[in-house]
Amino acid sequence: MAMKYYYNTTLALLLFLVYLSHQYNGVGAKNEGLGASFIFGDSLVDAGNNNYLSTLSKANIPPNGIDFKASGGNPTGRYTNGRTIGDIVGEELGQPNYAVPFLAPNASGKAILYGVNYASGGGGILNATGRIFVNRIGMDVQIDYFSITRKEIDKLLGKAKAREYIMKKSIFSITVGANDFLNNYLLPVLSIGARISQSPDAFIDDMITHFKAQLTRLYQMDARKFVIGNVGPIGCIPYQKTINQLNEDECVDLANKLALQYNARLKDLLAELNDNLPGSTFVFANVYDLVMELIKNYQKYGFKTASKACCGNGGQFAGIIPCGPTSSMCSDRYKHVFWDPYHPSEASNLILAKQLLDGDNRYISPMNLRQLRDL
Repeated sequence: MAMKYYYNTTLALLLFLVYLSHQYNGVGAKNEGLGASFIFGDSLVDAGNNNYLSTLSKANIPPNGIDFKASGGNPTGRYTNGRTIGDIVGEELGQPNYAVPFLAPNASGKAILYGVNYASGGGGILNATGRIFVNRIGMDVQIDYFSITRKEIDKLLGKAKAREYIMKKSIFSITVGANDFLNNYLLPVLSIGARISQSPDAFIDDMITHFKAQLTRLYQMDARKFVIGNVGPIGCIPYQKTINQLNEDECVDLANKLALQYNARLKDLLAELNDNLPGSTFVFANVYDLVMELIKNYQKYGFKTASKACCGNGGQFAGIIPCGPTSSMCSDRYKHVFWDPYHPSEASNLILAKQLLDGDNRYISPMNLRQLRDL
């Protein structure tokens, strides 16, 4: 009787261990909700790709990253004092590791099954965007890089499992468009010809046409769950306020009007893609209204300023010279909406990410990111 009990107990234990092995074997198995997080875009979500480029747009210098715990406060190439929105969203959706920058040496093997970050400071939808920085990775090239990752995932998982992993379990997050205005259309020196020859309508038409082709290309490589951020209130960033000599409560009208015009077209585009690409879900992240809410009601969220950069130099709002070792830096980093002349602080990113994860249709539609993960 004792031997039979021992045999049954041992068999049950072995079956349980086999079950655990099946559940936890391979990246993503212990996280049934989210497979990989694939991040595309610009400096708002760049996690270090520009470190590997000969470019004038870099953030791998102190004090950037001073509050990034994973690096011990050392700069990683993130354009903020801590985590980006992409980092925070990945954590909240259950990712055990941050999406690795595509150009980093460790972007290989099973690490890519947690996700890959293709974003690049200075990058945009249009290939001409960001040329002021010499080198940057635009959306077309970022998608070229994803095609390389896509083939690697086939090798790691086999084609059938790879396709299911990409289609059903992975999220494609894209934050792009601001540079197409700030570092293309609105640059008088480099793009005055385009501004003379192209109306805002024509320029935005080009953006939408290119972006539609880019998103369709990702769909053709099995991307199905998308979250697309619109362009924020770029006329309200410290850089724009400083160079235009505005008061604290003012923003640059032209920049914000261009953003709003593009955002309306983007929303229509995503509705069109949802209708015409079977099985796809395109989620619209209303970053413009989210950031404007922070700027207008900053005191409500515990900030003391939504105009002055924490790290920077030049002008009333420290908005001319990017953050670097010679910059002045505030002592109360979590009281500033903006970390530097262009980018939000980690404190702002936390608030923005929370709304994208759990917010309602004012800020993210037709569903929030937790719902998209579980779709």
